[in-house]
Amino acid sequence: MKSTFSLFEVYTGHSLAGMKYYHLILTLAVVVALPTITLAKEKGTGATADVEATIKKIEQELTDTIVKSDTSAFEKYLASDYLGIGPDGVTQNKSELLADIKSGTLKLESSTISDMKVQVANADMAVVVYRTSDKGTYKGKDVTGEYRWLDVFVKRGGKWQIAIDQGTQIAKQ
Repeated sequence: MKSTFSLFEVYTGHSLAGMKYYHLILTLAVVVALPTITLAKEKGTGATADVEATIKKIEQELTDTIVKSDTSAFEKYLASDYLGIGPDGVTQNKSELLADIKSGTLKLESSTISDMKVQVANADMAVVVYRTSDKGTYKGKDVTGEYRWLDVFVKRGGKWQIAIDQGTQIAKQ
């Protein structure tokens, strides 16, 4: 014979003391797991922290190499189907951006990253928003100023790459 008792099914012949023991174990499991789940949500998991650190390192490497007109990091970290939207609203693919850097069409004397935030969407995608203070030229025009960038990273073949980025010049106040 079976009767329902709270969340457990109590069968005739089973002791209530045994059910209290199982209830105690379940309660302890929840009490132990809940703070761990909450802490993981607040601080991010170790994997999320690793992704954030990797993405920040890539962004810094890209910035360090562009001021040297070195395209090696861009060749490595831009996806083959990369789409960039510049502060002027013009789109570029990977080969166009690499050509601009190599030819000196885009020439940055300095670029400093600040205010970087990485949002890890899942194991294969992250979005980065950051600010740069740049000094340089593009197509012969001065592009010195403050910019806000948004980069979408995807993980392909075990490597993080930028699939899309977009830059906006911050208006001078």
